[in-house]
Amino acid sequence: MQAYLLEFVNFMLRWLHVIAAIAWIGESIYFVMLDNGLRKPKAAEDRDKGVFGEMWAVHGGGFYHNQKYATAPAKLPEDLHWSFWKAYTTWLSGFALFVLLYMANPGFYLVNPNSDWAWAADLSGWQANILALAFLLGGWVVYNEMCKRISPNMDRDGILSLAVAVLMVVVSYLSVHLFSGRAAFLLTGAVMATAMSANVFFWIIPGQRRMVKAMKAGEAPNPLDGKRGKQRSVHNTYFTLPVVLLMISNHYSFVYNHEYAWVLMSLFIFAGALIRQFFVLMHAGKIQPAYPVAGAALIAVAFWIGMPANSASEGAASSEGPSLAEVEAIIESRCVACHSASPTQAGFGSAPAGVIYDTTAQIEGHREKIQEVVASKYMPLGNMTGMTDEERDAIAAWSE
Repeated sequence: MQAYLLEFVNFMLRWLHVIAAIAWIGESIYFVMLDNGLRKPKAAEDRDKGVFGEMWAVHGGGFYHNQKYATAPAKLPEDLHWSFWKAYTTWLSGFALFVLLYMANPGFYLVNPNSDWAWAADLSGWQANILALAFLLGGWVVYNEMCKRISPNMDRDGILSLAVAVLMVVVSYLSVHLFSGRAAFLLTGAVMATAMSANVFFWIIPGQRRMVKAMKAGEAPNPLDGKRGKQRSVHNTYFTLPVVLLMISNHYSFVYNHEYAWVLMSLFIFAGALIRQFFVLMHAGKIQPAYPVAGAALIAVAFWIGMPANSASEGAASSEGPSLAEVEAIIESRCVACHSASPTQAGFGSAPAGVIYDTTAQIEGHREKIQEVVASKYMPLGNMTGMTDEERDAIAAWSE
C-alpha cells in the first residue's frame, strides 16, 4: 500500500509539474514573441500617449491589439496582470518530485558508485542529499554573482552570455562525476530551472513592483529595473529548451551513462539555445537558418559521440556465449525483484518504466537494452542486488 501511495503521489506531482511548466513556458515564449514582434505605432495619438510598439493579431475568431508603453501610461489599472505563480509552481512541484524520487532513495538514484572521484563514489545517502542541495544552491549563487559582476549595468551581456555558457559546461562536467548518470542530467537541468525561477523571484518581479510603485506615485522608474528584468528574462528564454530536454532525459540511459555524458549534455544545451535563437529572431522578422543548422550540427556530433561500439555479442559466435538459461538465471536473481509484474523489492509498487522480465519472451525482447544498462553499470540501481563483473560479462556476451 505504501509503495502504491508513493507512486500515486509521484504521478499527481508529475502531472502538476508538467501543467505548470507548460503554462509558464508557453506564456514566456508568447511574451518573447510579442516583444520581438512589436511594430512602431501608426496612430499619432498612440505615439503621443507613450506607446512604444504595437501588434495586431487574429486568434480564435477575434482580433487583438497589443500595445507596449516605453514609459508609464497615463493610468495603471488595478487589475494589472502579473506572471509569476506559474514559475513558482513549476519549481516547487519539480523540487517536490526530486525529494520524493531521488532524495528519498539517494543510495540508488544519486550516488555514483562508478565515479572517477573515489570520494564521490563512497558518499553515503545523506551526504549525497546534502551535496545535491548544495549543487542546486551553488549553481544559482555562481550564476547570480556572474550576472551582477560581469554586467551590472546590462552593458556587457555578450561577455556574460559566454561566461554563462562556460558555467554550464562546468556544471555538466561536475554533475556526471558527482552523481549517477540520470541524476546528473536532471540536476544540471535543475540548476538552470532554479536560476530561471530565482530570476523571477529575486529580480524580475521585485523590479517590476518597484516600477509600478514609482509610476503610481508619479515618479520616473529606475531604468535599471527594466533592463535587469529584460536581461534575466532573456536568459530564461535560452534556458528553456535545454531544461525541457534534460528533464525528459531520464528515459534514455544511452545518453546519461555514456563515458562522455558531460560532453553530450553540453552539446544538447548549446543546440537548444541555438534553436531557440532562431525563433527569437524570427519573431523580430529576421530569418536566420544558420542557427537551427548549427543546432542540428551539434546534435549530429552528439549522435556520433554517443554511438555505441559493437557489443561483444555481435562479434562472438553463439556457441561462445552463455546459454539463455544462464542469462535467465542471472536476471532472475539480480533483476526480477524490481522488474516484475509483482515486484518484491521494497519501495517498488510496479516495475520501473513498465519493463518486466517474468517470461523468457520478455527477457529476449529486451536483450539489447539489458546489455546496454548492465554494461554501463546503471542497472541494477546502486547494484543493490550485487551483480558481479562475471555476470555482467556473461550478459555482454549473450547473443541471439
